[in-house]
Amino acid sequence: MSSGKLWELREEVLSCNLCPRLRAYSSWVAKEGKRFKEEYWGKPVPGFGDAEAKLAIVGLAPAAHGGNRTGRPFTGDETGRWVIGGLYQLGLSNLKEGKFRGDGLALRGVFLTNTVLCAPPQNRVRREEVANCSRYLRETLRSLPKLRVVLTLGSVAFNAVAEVLGIDSKFAHGTLIHAGELILMSSYHPSPLNTRTGRLSWNQWIEILRHAWKLASGG
Repeated sequence: MSSGKLWELREEVLSCNLCPRLRAYSSWVAKEGKRFKEEYWGKPVPGFGDAEAKLAIVGLAPAAHGGNRTGRPFTGDETGRWVIGGLYQLGLSNLKEGKFRGDGLALRGVFLTNTVLCAPPQNRVRREEVANCSRYLRETLRSLPKLRVVLTLGSVAFNAVAEVLGIDSKFAHGTLIHAGELILMSSYHPSPLNTRTGRLSWNQWIEILRHAWKLASGG
């Protein structure tokens, strides 16, 4: 597989209408629920990163005023500052924060995506929406030829990737499972709900991110 395959997948994602509730909400936020004085993306948000990635990070879904606004996962919101900031600290991102599409962000060895590719109301996705998007998750992982580690953020992402990989396991922070040639890891989601309450500290986040990259890079 190659960057060409990822581009084809991106085009397929952008034309997806499998989840009317999510498409309607994403579009509504883009038109009526703006917090920022700029044009919102308001469409499915494809994955982003290095086509030669060894590490994939899978979150829950684009934030209404984050990825749904900027059109790129983990860009323009507090969760994104943790994800991109952590990668920057490890030398895997050229920027400390992703602010908008076209800001020059480049990742080394890492690919970012979400379990569900449209913003959900109240950040809550339905089982059938996860099932609908699982085809894109599966193809994303297949389209990364050098992939070695998948780091999932939160239980929904963990369960979705585990199902795609044929793994029967329960979510716990720090879980590490070998699945053929891939390693599945899990972390609490670095959302404000977890980071502001102390459930996930910056040091914990960097520790698991560093461990994931060490395994992915063969260290």
